[in-house]
Amino acid sequence: MIAFVSDIHGNFPALQAVMEEIDASGCEAIISLGDVAGYYCQVDECIDLLREKDVRSIMGNHDWYMVNDQPCPRSNAANDTLRYQRAHIRADSLEWLKQSVSVIEGNGVSCVHGGWKDPLDEYLTVASEDYFKGRGASHFFSGHTHVQSLRTYGSIVHCNPGSVGQPRDRDPRAAFALFDGQRIDLRRVRYDVDRIAAAMEGCGFGRYYYGGLYSGRGIGAQKPEATELRQDKWNGRNGAESSASTERPIGWFRVPRIPIHSIFVMTCIASIPGAGTQ
Repeated sequence: MIAFVSDIHGNFPALQAVMEEIDASGCEAIISLGDVAGYYCQVDECIDLLREKDVRSIMGNHDWYMVNDQPCPRSNAANDTLRYQRAHIRADSLEWLKQSVSVIEGNGVSCVHGGWKDPLDEYLTVASEDYFKGRGASHFFSGHTHVQSLRTYGSIVHCNPGSVGQPRDRDPRAAFALFDGQRIDLRRVRYDVDRIAAAMEGCGFGRYYYGGLYSGRGIGAQKPEATELRQDKWNGRNGAESSASTERPIGWFRVPRIPIHSIFVMTCIASIPGAGTQ
């Protein structure tokens, strides 16, 4: 069993909850699809846990901004948090981020952060079979959109495990995916959002920066009372839940079996194109 996580963004309480469920699932390996950095204030803690779990990590666009001391071209608020992280990240954590690769692939599986035209910063939502043809794989995993999804295009399977640290699909639970070589299972797990909210407040960031976590939205969203009622409904049972158990009709389906151990023999492209992002 392999676990796929993505877009952690310095949200340590969310990552802790996800890792507890991954441990309970008996996974043999964990792959991070990138963006460990950005948005929230506990990037060192997140990297420490990823290192402890021997996670292989792909470089996301926020990771690239961090290690190259570059701004995000789309968001002043994101740059506020990146400046904080740059000022406080430990040297060994920054070095770990620098070791992130752009692609992990092997035996019919291919993983990037964004998309296969631009591994760093392409937003891949709905694609086509033609998009994936000729790319040397049948199962594709990417993040970046912060929206959990699982789609088939003919013989091709594409999975976005969603975001651990900042879901943007109106579901505040942390998202991840499990793959056993035959079944892809989209999972969600509740965590204590108040913990990261308090940490952000302690670092000088107001609700503008973290309020969207309560409603499964991005930075700048506030904390509506209606969402708190919805979250109470999800609090009905403990532990991780398959997305198929929610009102959203996505969950798992069966795909041709891949020998799971052979996925560990990966080819890594170990550098990020120097051109940067759009």
